Amino acid sequence: MVDSPPALRNSLPSIEQEELRGISRTVAEIEWLLLVLVLVYVVFGRPPLDVETALSMALFFFAAFVMSFRYTNFYRRETRGKIAVETLAMIVFITWALWFTGGQASPLLNAYLLVVITAALTLGKTITLVEVALIGACILLLDWQVGSKNMLQLAYFGGFAAQLAPVLLVAYITTMFSADIRYGLSRAKLLSETDDLTGLYNMRGFVVIANRLFAQAQRYAREASFLMVDSDNLKQVNDSYGHETGNRLLQHVVKAMQGHLRATDVPARYGGDEFVVMLPDTPARGALEVAERIRGAVESTPFVTEAGRAPCTVSVGIASFPQDGRSIEALLARADRALYEAKASGRNRVAQHNAAMERGAPPPAADDQMPSST
Repeated sequence: MVDSPPALRNSLPSIEQEELRGISRTVAEIEWLLLVLVLVYVVFGRPPLDVETALSMALFFFAAFVMSFRYTNFYRRETRGKIAVETLAMIVFITWALWFTGGQASPLLNAYLLVVITAALTLGKTITLVEVALIGACILLLDWQVGSKNMLQLAYFGGFAAQLAPVLLVAYITTMFSADIRYGLSRAKLLSETDDLTGLYNMRGFVVIANRLFAQAQRYAREASFLMVDSDNLKQVNDSYGHETGNRLLQHVVKAMQGHLRATDVPARYGGDEFVVMLPDTPARGALEVAERIRGAVESTPFVTEAGRAPCTVSVGIASFPQDGRSIEALLARADRALYEAKASGRNRVAQHNAAMERGAPPPAADDQMPSST
């Protein structure tokens, strides 16, 4: 066995949530940029008094929206819905400003592209297309406002399509880039939470998932169990056949173990030759049955080396919620204690935690503490 890692921490913020926070900060900067652009137009564009009054009202209401919506903790978490509301508010603000500054002839017309880019980066293709359609409707409204005479003619719609095409192109390209970025992030997340040798979760990935499942077990008074599974033969195989064969032994154990787990179970590499499995909605009796099946499967599945068949067994310790502990840290510590008892009683055994184990136990043997070469 290996030394236990530090106590499990609360789930780290997901990569998606971090991404949304970064984008949300960018959206805030875009909102203030729009305010500054319109303010600059008011100050240096010398608009007529009625236009200046209308633009001042737009500045006031949009600034009030940004301040109240973003800085009063109206939303405690960043969400795509929140960003969608902000982009809609940006469309309304831009359209209002364009209405009083010349419609399609306004120098502020390209501000719509900021909305399209924001939507494409955060809201996906469907919502982006909806917002592009809404921007197209606003452009038609602006044309109607200035009294276009030929809006029902084919030539007009050809020109309108040509005008909207760059907006669609920006939306398409940005959406593609966004999809590539998200794919890269998901791959990075997968690699950061996966053990290279076995393909199981590492402890970072296990912490995130186990905390979420365990919170559900606590909230809804559901039982859950934890298994600590340790290879009995890794040091012997490493010494006799080399570390490469020892790595294959670990992969062999994982394959045999996975054959007896449900899709909802969460196995992970705890470290060295030790593995942890969370069994949601599983009482102690059910966990004992699973552990025995895993032990029997590893024992009965031949592990063949270049020199012939090598011994391959595992020992398993079990702790169950709520009787053995009310935190993941406590349950893992008690499953580890049960694992020590299983190895101390001869190995190739399963042991469930019980109160007698809490009276103290000697440290594990030195050969059990040696980690794998991986």
